[in-house]
Amino acid sequence: MNGETLIPLHGGYRKLKSFQVAQLAYDVTVRFCDRYVEKRSRTHDQMVQAARSGVQNIAEGSQASGTSKKTELKLTSVARASLEELRLDYEDFLRQRGLAQWPPEHPALMRFKARRCATLEEVKSWVEEECKKARTNTDIQGRTQKNRTGSVPVRESQCQSVTSAQLVANAALSLLNLACYFLDRQMAALEKAFVEEGGFTERLYRVRMQARNRPPAKPR
Repeated sequence: MNGETLIPLHGGYRKLKSFQVAQLAYDVTVRFCDRYVEKRSRTHDQMVQAARSGVQNIAEGSQASGTSKKTELKLTSVARASLEELRLDYEDFLRQRGLAQWPPEHPALMRFKARRCATLEEVKSWVEEECKKARTNTDIQGRTQKNRTGSVPVRESQCQSVTSAQLVANAALSLLNLACYFLDRQMAALEKAFVEEGGFTERLYRVRMQARNRPPAKPR
């Protein structure tokens, strides 16, 4: 391996999809907990801390990768575990309140995923639009739903039964599913690289051997 450096480029976590999605899930969770979870409850603190842990451990692992692939893999695994814990908290929130957890193909979630929200403001905009659809009882194309008598029916999948808390919780779950998917792929790639290339100790050995085998500089 000619030209291998002892400490390679590292710390580019802001470009990782896992970091970007986890950070958005963190922002959504902070707002969600402030609005829908008792602020003095243990659940409030645990959800926020789990979301923060996911983001921070991705960043810390990326930064540590320059000298320890083992540490990077360990911290990325911690991030994955934290987001799994948070995912369970959102599922508990919906179940304990009798609110539906939507499948991936649910129309509202399909619209959410199509928007590819990158900021909290974009998520808030989606929630507002979905709430508006619920109040007006419109279908996916924005047309008002009517039955044979001409009146507007009340349907469980759309409308009056949909709350902003349910919308945000399902959106957060969608983000967490995506973040966990990215982290699973990231850990698989890290494991493969560690097995094939080793860690800092192996790299140190290779760099030292390169230095020893380098021909001496010619005198001027």
